[in-house]
Amino acid sequence: MTDQSTESTVTLTIDGRRVEAEAGTSVLYAALDAGIYVPHLCDHPDLPPYGVCRLCVVEIEGVEGLPSSCVTPVAEGMVVQTQSEQITQARRLAMELLLAGHPVDCGICQKYLNCELQSLKQYLGVEESRVKRRSKLLPVNNSNPLFVYDPNKCVLCGRCVRACWELRGVGVLYYKKQGKEFHIFTREGASLAESGCRFCGACAEVCPTGAIQDKEGLIKGDNRKAGLVPCKSSCPAEIDVPLYVRLVKEGDYPAAAAVIREKVPFPWVLGYVCDHPCETECRRGEVNEPISIRELKRFAAEHDDGSLWRDKMTPKDPTEKRVAVVGSGPAGLTAAYYLRLQGHDVTVFESLPAAGGMLRYGIPEYRLPRSVIDSEIKEIEAVGVKIETGTRVESLDALFEQGYEGVVVALGTHKGQKLRVPGANSAGVLIGTDFLRDVNLGNEVAVGKRVVVLGGGNVAFDCARAARRMGAEEVNMACLECREEMPAGPDEIREGEEEGIVIKPSHTSTRMLSEDGRVTGVEFLDVEAFFFDEDGAPQIDVVEGSLHALEADTVIFAIGQRPDIPEGFDLDKTDGGLIELDEFTGSTSREGVFAAGDAVSGTASVIKAIASGRKAAVAMDKYLGGSGRIDRKVAPQVEVPACLGPGPGFAALGRAADRCVIPDDLTGNFCEVVESMGEDDAREESTRCLQCDLRLKIKTVDFWGSF
Repeated sequence: MTDQSTESTVTLTIDGRRVEAEAGTSVLYAALDAGIYVPHLCDHPDLPPYGVCRLCVVEIEGVEGLPSSCVTPVAEGMVVQTQSEQITQARRLAMELLLAGHPVDCGICQKYLNCELQSLKQYLGVEESRVKRRSKLLPVNNSNPLFVYDPNKCVLCGRCVRACWELRGVGVLYYKKQGKEFHIFTREGASLAESGCRFCGACAEVCPTGAIQDKEGLIKGDNRKAGLVPCKSSCPAEIDVPLYVRLVKEGDYPAAAAVIREKVPFPWVLGYVCDHPCETECRRGEVNEPISIRELKRFAAEHDDGSLWRDKMTPKDPTEKRVAVVGSGPAGLTAAYYLRLQGHDVTVFESLPAAGGMLRYGIPEYRLPRSVIDSEIKEIEAVGVKIETGTRVESLDALFEQGYEGVVVALGTHKGQKLRVPGANSAGVLIGTDFLRDVNLGNEVAVGKRVVVLGGGNVAFDCARAARRMGAEEVNMACLECREEMPAGPDEIREGEEEGIVIKPSHTSTRMLSEDGRVTGVEFLDVEAFFFDEDGAPQIDVVEGSLHALEADTVIFAIGQRPDIPEGFDLDKTDGGLIELDEFTGSTSREGVFAAGDAVSGTASVIKAIASGRKAAVAMDKYLGGSGRIDRKVAPQVEVPACLGPGPGFAALGRAADRCVIPDDLTGNFCEVVESMGEDDAREESTRCLQCDLRLKIKTVDFWGSF
């Protein structure tokens, strides 16, 4: 047989098998790569070898003793034996020494059934009776954000220290002796934050015993990978948040925008009005404050020149299939955009004068400039989506008769509601959605000097703040929820109060007061408790003797919305009046008809509507014979360095303050109230990111059952 080894490879024999390995490879990995299991604990594929656990010892012909295979490089002609009585005894002794200081609490440990030490004990057949246990009785450290350190479980494998120094370059973990025991400390015993920790989680990821673990409850759900990067997994559209935040930090703003564009056609709109569930879940919030993700999205969108994605977001070859989309809100336009990119001929029908749905007719301009909406709709039209405005669709049959082979219904929830209380039909009592539509259309809207808005969500705040701009001098908001449970976003609440809105939480209205048929006020009772029963029905406990009234010459109901579905659509609906979907196919009760957005889910956020539009596009494309694969990689693929570098003061870096500018005179002033982030602020804010996604790049260790 000819020698096939080259300068870059060597040939050796392991357990009688001829094995080829790259020069410089350790004997351990030569064996593992060949499918020959060698037990090991201190070694990790992403870390420099250490050779202290002595579990990976082997016999090498011509070498005295039992060398550790993890620190022994392969050599040409080397003969290795991984199994013998001497090797087994040495490994068992090494395991007994490791177990001696480790507590016997496997059944209650979070690491149970996923513990390398436990697995190795089983593999080596170590009998508990042979282990001479000692109790360390060291205190568990729960004081740091994100992580728990139990030194009693530490076996001094050194992985966490090497990960901190060699992999991440942060260098805050050390070996230190306390009494008779060595374990892992920061310098001078300072907190992780004080020591300059970057909270990347590499130490917890490589720890084989559970000595360093994520705090219980922080990794939510059954999907651990998703739980480790909650900003991405909590985004309904699954935008790669860590990647675009990193690209902002590096100053590559077009690339950051391209990352967002891979998942949504409205990055700029979202930069203004996304309810940012990613920020609620951001792990940085456990350190001090979450990353200002929405503002970074807006910054990236504003600094995007389209150079990296526009030429790649072009339609596939024509399929000759025609699709109608009813409704031009974020869900409908998103579905239309992705269906057009799949090669289908797509027409959007909108009953109102301009496209945008609730983006244009529900959200006031001071929150979302019309130029932003127009800009992103132009991009959707640029790929060939046709939009017919001022066209109300009353029958789906008519669309099929016109030759459309599929319909996506994305009507939104434009129909507001009133409470069924006495006086609700008095003059001056308005419905929030109608009020906002008139304001946004520029219609004349009669608003009195004293306004009461009923509701506690974002729509209610839009109504209240718009009323101030329409000339109201006094605006009260009353809602069932207590202050802490108001559904509106904290920024809406804060900005509303800065504009003079008075919030009356824990209030339930009993009737509208009126005189000569015109509203004069609202009568209330204080709410002691408000909750929903098991059937979803609201239950309200009121405070006896708390009846009182607020004077008002205009009352605006903003207590919920529902879709206005024409009878001619002939679609099955839920008990709540929403369009019913098949949870597996995404289809409605009619063949070839799919639905998306608030008309399916009820009033939700813009990002949820976009995500729903994506799902509808996938379902429709499959129905029309396509693959349903709508994602495209348009951002440049870059190798992310594992090294973060030292982080003195990193934990103390504060969140960039919102630049909220409230006009002195609100009357008639619909200019935007939140200014864009400056470049310096954006770079500094993105530097605060923990880069949780780097943890997913750390290799997992294969247990012996995999061999």
